[in-house]
Amino acid sequence: MYTKLKLLTGKANRPLAEEVARYAGIPLADIDLFKFANDESFVKINDNVRGADVFIIQPTCRPVNDSLMDLLIMIDALKRASAQRINCVIPYYAYARSDKKDQPRVPITAKLVADLITVAGADRLVTVDLHADQIQGFFDIPVDHLFSIPTFARHFESMKMENIVVVSPDSGGAIRARSLATRLNCGLAIGDKRRSGNDDKAELLNIIGDVKGKTAVLFDDIIDTGRSLIQVAHALEEHGASKIYAACVHGILSANAVELLEASPIEKLFITNTVPLTEEKAKCEKIVQLSIAEMLAVAIKKIHIEESLSVLFR
Repeated sequence: MYTKLKLLTGKANRPLAEEVARYAGIPLADIDLFKFANDESFVKINDNVRGADVFIIQPTCRPVNDSLMDLLIMIDALKRASAQRINCVIPYYAYARSDKKDQPRVPITAKLVADLITVAGADRLVTVDLHADQIQGFFDIPVDHLFSIPTFARHFESMKMENIVVVSPDSGGAIRARSLATRLNCGLAIGDKRRSGNDDKAELLNIIGDVKGKTAVLFDDIIDTGRSLIQVAHALEEHGASKIYAACVHGILSANAVELLEASPIEKLFITNTVPLTEEKAKCEKIVQLSIAEMLAVAIKKIHIEESLSVLFR
């Protein structure tokens, strides 16, 4: 049934790809991927992929532009090697926050990246928790948009936390936070903040909802520098939350995010492994990484045999 299924990965997140391969029971294909002395990337597929249904597992995480370029070159190599279908599994989709023209003379980079992937020759995209749902419409190929909410919900249920309230850091993430709150059968609160400019600085205006004496779970799709999320955590502390946890799908953790987290009132930060942790970041006792490898493996096998993915949303 899976004889024509091939798994491929670049350098962006090999540990995740290896874990997906173990769950799927399909070995990773052998490829050469390196840079020449002039900084140009080179890819050679060593396995036969003619007529194969190939899945490239390559999040576009740091170094973002190298990861993206490696992905495009792998797509081109597979197309020229006569792969039957090329599926890009991009757990973390970079440039997703540039999804609209909200200032004069700025690009919509999320659309540009979608065009690059499509023109390179991809036939399908599989991704996890896009920053904005409408990015699916930037592609002229099928998009399977998976969600980590079931993974987080199962973990929080296993912790047997009581008197929970899920908190969205801002109104833009309210729908996402409401989905987690529904699964946990708990209330919802929202941070009211105002952002100006292109940096990560925002002014928190208020906490909308009852958090006093409750276990607050801050839920967002991305933690980058962490300043905005931690600002909300301090506000929750001021509003009387008894415990504060944070859950973010994509743990970018740029700049001094880990140091800020260590000094914050957040007891634990739960992230997935869409983005790999450096050795230094992995040492932080406040960070707990949950795996989405099994979900991706199930999705890959179901897509290959043309079955519905609805089971992954339960």
